[in-house]
Amino acid sequence: MKNIQLIKKISAYAFLIIGGLIMAVPFFWMLSTSLKPEGAVFEMPPKWLPEKFVWENYWIVLTEANLLRGFINTFLVIIPPTIVGLFTSSLAAFAFAKLKFPGRDKLFFLLLATIMLPGVVTMVPTFIIFRDLGWLDTWKPLIIPGMFGAAMTVFFLRQFFMTIPDELIEAAKIDGLSYFGIFLRIMFPLAKPAIVTQGILGFLAGYNDFMGPLIYINTPEKFTLQLVLASFNGYYTSEWTLIMAGSVLALIPTILLFFFAQKQFIEGITMTGVKG
Repeated sequence: MKNIQLIKKISAYAFLIIGGLIMAVPFFWMLSTSLKPEGAVFEMPPKWLPEKFVWENYWIVLTEANLLRGFINTFLVIIPPTIVGLFTSSLAAFAFAKLKFPGRDKLFFLLLATIMLPGVVTMVPTFIIFRDLGWLDTWKPLIIPGMFGAAMTVFFLRQFFMTIPDELIEAAKIDGLSYFGIFLRIMFPLAKPAIVTQGILGFLAGYNDFMGPLIYINTPEKFTLQLVLASFNGYYTSEWTLIMAGSVLALIPTILLFFFAQKQFIEGITMTGVKG
């Protein structure tokens, strides 16, 4: 019996290791290509390790290709809506989970209905609204709407708040806390793993957003990271080493974010259940 369990365990680990190596192959090839001279990219047979490491590729994309400016623009665009939007979404989720007011469930259902709408359905109307507001070729369409929260974030945080006993809130009310005080002193700290998880997901969604900046931003100096990377196909069509160097640099923030926040991320995923 022990031998069977050992074989199953070894098989599972072997399967995971092989699967992980297969998934890592494209990344290692991208890293290898980014360090090659241009003429070595299409050598046959392919070489995983270049004979000469060309670190200048990274310097070129950071300076001449404006990738550094793209990083700065991206963080300026996504940090305000991530922080403020997460707070407003948490408030809305707390209200839907613990406050009793007329039409609460109907309003929550209406919120869920907005999640079911494909983004392309609202793309043209929102573009017209932002055009009439004079927001085109600015970062406002990418920042201001996100500061009012996200429906999906409200949904997941509401599901977490539903798992917190009502007796805890009643005890806090007896002690004289207002609903806002209950949210700040009790609910917010308890929901930290779920909130961090939604913050990470929101940050990554904004970091990887391509369509939004493509629609609203026209000036190259205002390009976010994804637009800068896309522009390589025009400026450096045949220089794959520079394209791969830019892609490797673009991956670094997401890898670091998950590395330092993986504990909270996993806790948030496991704790955010679905409760009616």
